[in-house]
Amino acid sequence: MTERAPSSRIVLGRISGVHGVRGWVKVFSETDPREGILGYRQWLLGDEAMPRRVREGQRHGKAVIALLDDCEDRDQAAALVGREIAVTRDQLPPPSPDEFYWCDLEGLEVVTLDGVSLGRVDHLFATGANDVLVVAGERERLLPFVWEQVVRDVDFERARITVDWDPEF
Repeated sequence: MTERAPSSRIVLGRISGVHGVRGWVKVFSETDPREGILGYRQWLLGDEAMPRRVREGQRHGKAVIALLDDCEDRDQAAALVGREIAVTRDQLPPPSPDEFYWCDLEGLEVVTLDGVSLGRVDHLFATGANDVLVVAGERERLLPFVWEQVVRDVDFERARITVDWDPEF
């Protein structure tokens, strides 16, 4: 099997609200740190094909706020609430060895060291201690993404993640 074609559109967050009356938006960011999303100066919002330029942005308490081109007042900002914030794949830096973008892991088959298929990665989420693979198979399983202890290999050519996991759990 050849390597999977990576998605050209990578979701990094969403617009979660408005801030003030001058067109600023509140941003829910999935980047680490949260304000890392501001390093991407061109955002694709929702299903818009044309990117929006980020004019200004900053961390604001526990949130991130941003001012986008063509967003001059509260009404224009309110129209953007709920839209996903995405960037193109070529805007992302390449991951370091043993680091992965979540979107690249989604859809991969998860198998045990003995070759038992547990299903496919549906999605991932962070817990603070570690990331968690949500594996959909004959039942849903939550596997900690702990390199070497649980996750032994990620093979993109075979579209497979090998894990040290008891299939009965």
